[in-house]
Amino acid sequence: MDAPPDSDPLRARLDALERQAELGGGAERIAKQHEAGKLTARERLDLLLDPGTFVELDKFVTHRSAEFGMGDKRIPGDGVVTGYGRIDGRQVFVFAQDFTVFGGSLSGAYAQKICKVMDMATRVGAPIIGLNDSGGARIQEGVESLAGYAEIFLRNTLASGVVPQISVILGPCAGGAVYSPAITDFIVMTKDTSYMFITGPEVIKTVTHEEVTKEDLGGALAHNQKSGVAHFAAENEQASILTVRELLSYLPSNNAEDPPVVPCEDEPFRVSEELRTLVPPNPNKPYDIKEVVRAVVDQRHFFEVQEHFARNIVVGFARVNGRAVGIVANQPAVLAGVLDISASVKAARFVRFCDCFNIPLVTFVDVPGFLPGTAQEWGGIITHGAKLLYAFAEATVPKVTVITRKAYGGAYDVMASKHIRADVNYAWPTAEIAVMGPEGAVNIIFRNELAKAADTATERARLVADYREKFANPFKAAELGYIDEVIRPEQTREKLVRALEMLKDKRQENPARKHGNIPL
Repeated sequence: MDAPPDSDPLRARLDALERQAELGGGAERIAKQHEAGKLTARERLDLLLDPGTFVELDKFVTHRSAEFGMGDKRIPGDGVVTGYGRIDGRQVFVFAQDFTVFGGSLSGAYAQKICKVMDMATRVGAPIIGLNDSGGARIQEGVESLAGYAEIFLRNTLASGVVPQISVILGPCAGGAVYSPAITDFIVMTKDTSYMFITGPEVIKTVTHEEVTKEDLGGALAHNQKSGVAHFAAENEQASILTVRELLSYLPSNNAEDPPVVPCEDEPFRVSEELRTLVPPNPNKPYDIKEVVRAVVDQRHFFEVQEHFARNIVVGFARVNGRAVGIVANQPAVLAGVLDISASVKAARFVRFCDCFNIPLVTFVDVPGFLPGTAQEWGGIITHGAKLLYAFAEATVPKVTVITRKAYGGAYDVMASKHIRADVNYAWPTAEIAVMGPEGAVNIIFRNELAKAADTATERARLVADYREKFANPFKAAELGYIDEVIRPEQTREKLVRALEMLKDKRQENPARKHGNIPL
């Protein structure tokens, strides 16, 4: 049946508005976006979401500014595409900044669009994904633009720990704009085309006389290797978006759900013979803790987070018998696995995320202690180390710990020990659990005896061997019940599977309070 004739002009107007909105800043600006090696906002959403699932909201919203000639410059959508869709069949809310429209700059109306989808995501319990590519605040709008940023920051804060929030940086993100990604749970950056900073190279040169490029100041590698601001550095935009899709596969949609469970195609009780000899007989010789992780998780697949930052500790996601787990592991191949400021903060942040979203924690321990030195002490290693202690102690998710080798001093306590509510604690026979290493302990305990010894070197060697026999092993801790079981390394996967299965219905609550005061 034909539509009534008087409706045709309205339908034509709707078609025209839709075409205008979908064209963004126009064909010329889209071509420039492509020439810069970047996709458009809509192309990015097509890659991110399952085909045919995107539902756009506020497609015709325009800014309200009339100053500086802006009254004659109105584009439907106003520089950001917002809505919802699905990833692997699960609902998510999205916004994609469009650099072809006013350089992606944020107006009051633009901010309201983002706030609307963030509010919806929080209400219905679905992840929020932001694709960032913006020149910052829209200067022509003045304080209205600043107010828009603050409204977004507020919603980032209120959604924290309620639904997962992921920021993908696909172009510039500068000035106050950086604080929204900073509050979110994970930041993915794209090499060569994305950057983040509070103040740009020109301002820095004027104020401090330092000369630096945008890439060196705030590029993907700078924030993945040096600052730790970002969590992933992808080769291109397609890889960035695939990273987001994989990351979400480990996460629940909100804090009231458990993480997704997938069918396990690996043998649950698979024996990992390579672990029998992985730890070297020489306690000072390094090995790669990632080999341990890969040997015990499903399909040997480990999805590492912040791979390039504070490499003396390893964090990331994996599955054990189909269930998602968060992995925290000291890395003896880097700085002997010592805990320092950066490692403590990196791991604490990850532990708290997992606890927010009901993801069990598996911790592998090989730690000689905290890094000594004036730089660490003056940099606040006491406070920063306490963050990791606080995070593990506060966490109520299932916690399983495996000590592979060294667990010395306060670092033993901090790394998910039984004393801070770890549920199941295992140790390999190679574990050394003590206040400090045998050499240091002998030098303190037997200082006087060594001074009087006729052959100091021989006597020290004897005392070190005796101390190692008595204390630098897991058996004293096992006698005291601090270690639940001393296990054979090759059986680690089986032990993890059984422990996590036993703990899957764990319920534990902290004392009632508004919130704790983590030592920031």
